Amino acid sequence: MWLGYRDWESFSFFYSVEYAQSYLQKRYEKIGCPEPGQKSFENCYPFLYYLEHGSIYYAQAAQAPIILQPILLFYGLVHLIKACILTMDPFYPETTAVLAHGVSARKRKKQQYQFFHDEVKFQKNGLFPHLSEKLFHMKQDEGDKITMEALLRMVPELDSLFWQLEGRANFIPLLEKGGHWFVSEKALDCYHMTETRFREYFFTQSGIELEKMENGLAKLSGLPVHFPHNRPTFLKADFSQKRYAMPFKKSHRSQFPELMAHYLLLYNLSMIARYETEWWGEAVKLMPNRDYPFIQSFLKITQVKSPFLVYCHLTSGLKGLGSL
Repeated sequence: MWLGYRDWESFSFFYSVEYAQSYLQKRYEKIGCPEPGQKSFENCYPFLYYLEHGSIYYAQAAQAPIILQPILLFYGLVHLIKACILTMDPFYPETTAVLAHGVSARKRKKQQYQFFHDEVKFQKNGLFPHLSEKLFHMKQDEGDKITMEALLRMVPELDSLFWQLEGRANFIPLLEKGGHWFVSEKALDCYHMTETRFREYFFTQSGIELEKMENGLAKLSGLPVHFPHNRPTFLKADFSQKRYAMPFKKSHRSQFPELMAHYLLLYNLSMIARYETEWWGEAVKLMPNRDYPFIQSFLKITQVKSPFLVYCHLTSGLKGLGSL
C-alpha cells in the first residue's frame, strides 16, 4: 500500500479535469448512478478544489505553531473527506443537513479537565454520519459517545507512546516474511480463543482468511493491501513502521475506521483551540500531564497519516497503480 505513496505528490494525477471527470464517471457507473457522464462533468471541479484546498490547509499547518495546527488540520481533512464522499455520492451535498460537522463536543470544560476523558457525541445529520455511511457503509447511533482516549488508542503509530507512558500496547503487529503477512500464535492468548475460533473471528473482522498455524505463525491467505478500503476491518496500517497491526483485544469498536477517528480527534482539538483558550495555552506551554505528549504526537502523525488514508480510499480498485 505505502510502497508507491509519495505524500502529496501522489495526488498529482488527479489534478487534470479530463482525468478527474473520467475517474468520477467510472466511480459513478460502478455505483449505478443515473447519467454518470453528466454528474462527473458537474462534479469534477468541486472534486479538484476539495483536494487542492485540503492540501493547502495541510501545507499551512506544517508551518504553523502547534496552537493553530488543530484548526488548520481539521478543515484540511474536511475538504479531503468531501472529495472522498463525492466519489461515492454524486449528489453531495444534496441538502444543507449534511453540511454540519455531524458531531458535538462539551461546550464548557469541567474543572480538572483532561483531554483523555473528554467525549464527543454523534449527531443524526452532518459530515461525520455521511462519511461513515458513504465510505464505510456503517450507521452510527445518534447520541452515541466516544472518549478521546478510545480514539487515540485506534492510532497504531501512537502505540510506542502508550507503551512508554503506560506500559501496555494497543496493537499486535503482523509479521512480514517473503512478501507474506503472518499472525503470531500469541494472538490466541490475547483473544482467549482456540485456533479454529480465532481464524473465524479474523475473517469476520478483516475479510481475509488465515491458514492453519505452522511453527507458531498463521499466514494470511491474501495481502492486506488487497482488501477493499471501503469496508470495515480491524486491521490497521502502521505508516511509521510500514506494517499492519490488529487490536490487542476484542472491542465493539474494533472495526471503527481510523479515518473517522482522525476526524473526531481533530474536531475536538480544533474546538478546544478555538474556544478553550486558557486550557489549550496551558497544555501547550506548561505540559502538566500526559495529554500534551499524546496531542503533540497525534498532530505530527495525522499530518502524514490522514492524507494517506484518504489516498487509499481514492485509489481503491484503480488499475495500473502497481503495488498500491
